Formats: sequence, structure tokens, C-alpha cells
Amino acid sequence: MSDRVYLFQHQNYHALKRACLRRAALFQDPLFLASAQSLFYKRAPPPGLTWKRPRELCRDPRLFVDGISTRDLHQGSLGNCWMVAAISCLATEPSLWKKVIPDHMEQEWNPKHPYLYAGIFHFRFWRMGQWMDVVVDDRLPVSEDGTLLFCRSASPREFWSALLEKAYAKLNGCYEALEGGNTAEALVDFTGGVSELLSLDQEALSQHAEQRRALFQMLAKAHSRKALITCSIRPAEGELVESVLDCGLVKGHAYSVTEIRKIRLGETLLGICGTSRIYMVCMRNPWGMANWTGAWSQGSLQWQRTERSEREKMGLVVRDVGEFWMEFGDFCHYFTDMVVCRLVKRSLLWTRHRWREECLLGEWTHAPIDTPLKGCDWSYPAPASRGGRKEEHLDKGQQDQRRAYGEKQKKKEKGEEQAWQVREGKRLQKKREKVHSREEEGVAEDEWEREMDRRSRCGGCSNFRETFLHNPQFMFEVGKEENEVLICLQQEDRRIKRKEGSGENLPIGFEVLKVEVNRTCRVQRFGEQAASSVYMDSRSVALRVTLGPGRYTVVPTTFQPGVNGRFLLRLFSHTDMKLRELKEDLPVLSLWWCCGPQLCAVTTVHLHRASMLSQSKQPAPDVYAVIRCEEETIRTRVFKKDGSPEFNTKVIFYRRRPYTKISITVR
Repeated sequence: MSDRVYLFQHQNYHALKRACLRRAALFQDPLFLASAQSLFYKRAPPPGLTWKRPRELCRDPRLFVDGISTRDLHQGSLGNCWMVAAISCLATEPSLWKKVIPDHMEQEWNPKHPYLYAGIFHFRFWRMGQWMDVVVDDRLPVSEDGTLLFCRSASPREFWSALLEKAYAKLNGCYEALEGGNTAEALVDFTGGVSELLSLDQEALSQHAEQRRALFQMLAKAHSRKALITCSIRPAEGELVESVLDCGLVKGHAYSVTEIRKIRLGETLLGICGTSRIYMVCMRNPWGMANWTGAWSQGSLQWQRTERSEREKMGLVVRDVGEFWMEFGDFCHYFTDMVVCRLVKRSLLWTRHRWREECLLGEWTHAPIDTPLKGCDWSYPAPASRGGRKEEHLDKGQQDQRRAYGEKQKKKEKGEEQAWQVREGKRLQKKREKVHSREEEGVAEDEWEREMDRRSRCGGCSNFRETFLHNPQFMFEVGKEENEVLICLQQEDRRIKRKEGSGENLPIGFEVLKVEVNRTCRVQRFGEQAASSVYMDSRSVALRVTLGPGRYTVVPTTFQPGVNGRFLLRLFSHTDMKLRELKEDLPVLSLWWCCGPQLCAVTTVHLHRASMLSQSKQPAPDVYAVIRCEEETIRTRVFKKDGSPEFNTKVIFYRRRPYTKISITVR
């Protein structure tokens, strides 16, 4: 996806700043006023609240004081720890925060040239495949005691975090819209990466050291590749969201992971820890307070018994009051959920270890009833005007095929077109009557499935088998070797609609179907299921899976049929893969094909395996298979020195002469 930047609400930062400097006036944002409607949509502002510019709060304001770091962030009175935790991760990687805070040197206050300050800033966030440039003024909400009401830095002179939060609030409608979010969403908005949600099986991790080691290695590998990691403790049913455990950790609170290390202990700690090596995780509380009281907390025996120089040598450094270290075993015992945001390759200079991305926009839509059917792009007249036939209609018995084939050859263009128009008119009339009846009397769910137009692209999940394949379909291909892919479905953000009383996410998910190696058009029958995501009312759903060679179709869906919405489908891999949407129900035929007989049958061939291809005491040969049908030839990959190759290859043929033989040759 392109890194082109789009202007949010058509506000151009540089043009607006030039206009303010010409007038010698500070910028006042007309699209995000310094008023209550920019703060809350449900509750009233606190008493004594005012809006002030940074220079009214301190004498020498700065965007940054001594650079940018995780200790610059302290959550205010807003319940947006999910966002603050994500910004905390962002602050650890300069290449990331410089993308979100563009022209940071130009935006900084210049005390030598105060006349160049116009009270305007801009920040960038990634939404639906594109970067949005959001402009804000510098007026910030201040509480009655004179402190910033929401996010603030440790230094009273530093304002980058408060201004960034304001820009994010504007993007989402208001400050209150930031309450109760998901860290995975914020990480994607700040990086353009892909967030993977992991649920930790605490019981299995506590009992099996191998699983703990594998999880640690996966996290250490992701962290070394600049992935951003956050974690939280899921409250049990009926528990308060921010209840505090005896160990000091807070349930429902988002913590950011800042370091992951395997440490060799000195002799002084062998007696305490009972091992020479331990796995450690450094974490940060966005509240700016480290309340962890377990092993390796700053008041613990392990910490007190270790000299500062020895801790620094091991890498156990606490850079902020909000940071703390804990053993990975304790981490697995307490934390239940984790988000790993992996970064995407967008430059040839990036290492091969980063993900490469293919993505396409799509939409779940319902076809208007009065819209006439579109003909297929076939050149011969009769089937072109019918257009609505699918593969299952072609796949009939041999006798029916012969009869249909003969009749179609004899029909004239004019008579066929007139007959179709009459049938189509009756079909539309009946459908209108059904819709009116539906509005008056109501229609059961199974009737909705039968009525759903095949041109619609909102068929619901696989529970609705009759309409499931009426969803958008996207195809990609895995090469000669199996490959790990990460598929992410992201729906259009609805948080901005919370002011209107809506704004809830749709339950979404997707299925991955393995299809024929030569398929080029939409799937019409539910086939082999290669993978399936969970269905969640989250803004994005991701699935990481290893797939063997072949072609695959991704079917993104809402849970219920008939629901409209826009989405972005993203495919990540360590190799180049092409993602394209399947739009046609049948192959688009060339003019050359139109000169011969018409298509009248579809045949699928599944070649499972071959055996006894090598004689005893002789080395097995290199083997491949060739499948021929009419003018089309499909060749499988070569199986090296394999006397019993497992081809497991499916092919599909759209046939004009269904009585010709299909040949399969093993060579």
C-alpha cells in the first residue's frame, strides 16, 4: 500500500500555517473547537475546566525536552491507557514516531524567532491503508488546579504527548471517544503494521517449560525485529476492570513491553534464584507508577542483593518510575492477553526478515433489487445476456448436458434475447412483491437466504451455507514450498460515530479455502477449508498460518448476512505474493473461443497420489503429472526421487466438448 499522505478534513498544515503567519495570529481550529463538544458526548466537563495554550502554562514550552522517551507519557483522567501504552511503544523506535510526528524540528518552538510560531501542529495516523495528516491548534484542556486534564509528560515544559493525543481525539470525534479502546487498534494507527492478538494459556505455560521457552523465543525474535508488544490481564466475569492484584498489577490495564532478555546470573544470585540463567521481561505502566511487588521489583530481595554495576552489566536498567522487571515465569502466570504489532516492509533497504504486504480494499454490499443483471464478458450472445449461471448449473448429468448443448446450438439470438427479457421481467416483479411482503409481514432468516441476490456481496459467515459464497473473494498463491502467511481483515473505523449513538464494530472474520491450481474466477461451492479466523467485534482480525503450495481464496465476511460495510484485506509473507479480487462468476473468454461450441460443463479433477512407480532395488525417479482436457494442459510440480508421490492437486476445466476424454499422465 502506498505511503502517500491524505489530508484529514482537507486541512493543509503548511497552507494554514502560512496564512496565520501572514496575519500574525495564532491558529484556531474551526473543525475541532475548544469547547465541550470536543471533549465529551455523554457527560458534562468537570467544573473549572479551561482551554489554554502551552505558553499560558509555562514560560518556555517545548515539543520535546531531552528527546522523546517512554517516560514522557502519563495518563490523565481519561480511560485511554490502551492508547498511552501504544504511544509508549512508539516512543522506543525513532523511525516510527518520526512518521507520526512529521517535521518535528520545524514544529518545535524556536525561542530565538518567536514570530515563527503560529499555534498549529500536525500528526499522522494510518487508516484503511493510507496515512492521514491531522491538523490541530495548541489549545489544551486544563483542569481547575492548572494541570493538563488528559495525557501529559513528566516535564511540565514538554507537550508532544498532549498534542498527539488531541490530534488522535480529533480523528476519532472527541476525547471521550478514546475511552475503552484496544491497544492493537492504536498500534496499527501509529505504525501501519499488523497487530496479532494472542491469548495466553496460563495453565499450560505454568506446567510446561517447553511452551514457555517457545513463547519467550517468539517474543524475543519479534522484539529484535522492532515489533511492538503490549499485554494485559483480562478481568474475570463480574470483576472490576481496574482492580489491583496483591502483586501490584492492575487488571484490564495495558502494559507495554520495552525489553526482553535472557540473563546469566552471578554467583551471588545463584542461591536465591536456583539457576544460572533466567528469562526476563521489562515492562512499563502508562500510569507512570510501577506497582509490581514480586521478584525483581525494586524492593525485592533479588534487586537488593544485586549491585547496581552488576545490574547494568546484565542489562537490568530501570529508566523511568513506570518501568519494572519481572521473570518470564511470573509474566506467564499473571498476564492473559498480548498484542504483537509486526512492522511491514515498505522499502528495498529493509531486511528480509520483515513482512511484505499485499492489500486490497473491499466492501460488503447488497445489490439493489431494481438493478438489471450484468452479462458476463462472453462474446456470443445468448449466454452473455443470461449472465447469472453458475458452475453448479453447468455441472449436470451427461444426458442433460447433451440435450442443453444441442438446444443452445439451435437457438437464434433474437428469440433467446426476447425470452430472457420476459423471464427477467417476471423475476424482478416477483422479487418486488416479496420485498413488499417482507416489509409488511416480516421474513424468516432462511427466506432471506433464498431471496438474497447473487450479485450481493454480504452473505454472512459459513454458518449461512446458501449465501456464504456471495461475499467478496480474494485469491493468492503459495509457491513451490510451504510458507507462513499472516492475513489481517480490518473494517472501517466506526469510533467517530459514537457521538451519534452508534459506532460499534461489526463482528467480522474470514475463511481460507484451498482451490484448484488453475482457478481464475469466483468459487461457487464450499470446498476444502485451509484455515479459519475467529469472529470478533474488533476493528481487525488476524490469523497466522503455514500453508502448503497451491492457490487459496480468502472470503472475508461479517457474521450475519445482509450487513454493509467497508474493509481492508491485508496479506503478509516473507516472500512476494500477489493478492487479487475474484469478480467474475465464469472465465472471461476471448474472441477465438467464441468461434467454437459454447461452454456447457464444468469438471473438477482431484489427483491424489501415485504408487509403485519405481521397481525394487532401483532408485526412485523424479516424477510429475500432466492433466489434459480439450485445449488446456496442467502440469504439477516435480517430486524428486519419489516412487509414491502425493500430488494432492485439484484442477478445474470449463468445457465446450464434455464428451472428450480427460487424460492424466505421470512422467
